[in-house]
Amino acid sequence: MSAAIASGKRIKQKRSQKTYDALIETCFAMLEQRELSEISIAELARKAGYSVGAFYARFESKDELFDAMLVRHMEQRRAVRARQFATEPDESLVREIIQETVRYFWTRRRFWRAALIRSIGDAEFWEPIRGMSHELQDAFIARVSARAQRPLTQSEQTNVRFAVQLVLGTVNNTIINRPGPIFMGQASFVDGLVRAFKLVSGYDEVVAAPAAPKAPKKRGEAR
Repeated sequence: MSAAIASGKRIKQKRSQKTYDALIETCFAMLEQRELSEISIAELARKAGYSVGAFYARFESKDELFDAMLVRHMEQRRAVRARQFATEPDESLVREIIQETVRYFWTRRRFWRAALIRSIGDAEFWEPIRGMSHELQDAFIARVSARAQRPLTQSEQTNVRFAVQLVLGTVNNTIINRPGPIFMGQASFVDGLVRAFKLVSGYDEVVAAPAAPKAPKKRGEAR
């Protein structure tokens, strides 16, 4: 079942919602230590404090549970992004977003590795994730445009979009392949991504540039 269908699944009773949430959060917690393929439904249900029957009353399979986990992941990521763009100043926005992104995906790297592997054989599964990437691109374009006090050119927009793609693609590749020489647990990983994003997007040229000085008033003008 696709993530879009899972997101529309309605839990009518509070008790049922509590069980539904507990199974999702327990699986997230277990994935911090083990791969998804190593976690059985019986063990997951036991760790969450419920029966296998309670699991199957809410999910048809582990794949459907994973769909629901992806929906929860997207809800949380959208909330974090909205807060960052609403509260973070221009000068620190890029580092804050990249640093938080790396920290999040490093903590949930087994969940995300399972998502990346799932996407290889299920294109529909990846569509909502691709949409979130486009949302982040749009948010950066809007932020830079507002600071520049003009719409970005098509070329400038493409640069911003590719910079976001570069960051997210590097995170994904590192989780799957660990190519090195710098890894996600190292501070220099964030430093490198920040430099790469700003270089490709041209972010500093617009956002970090000092405001143009006001023209001096002519003699006789009101002060």
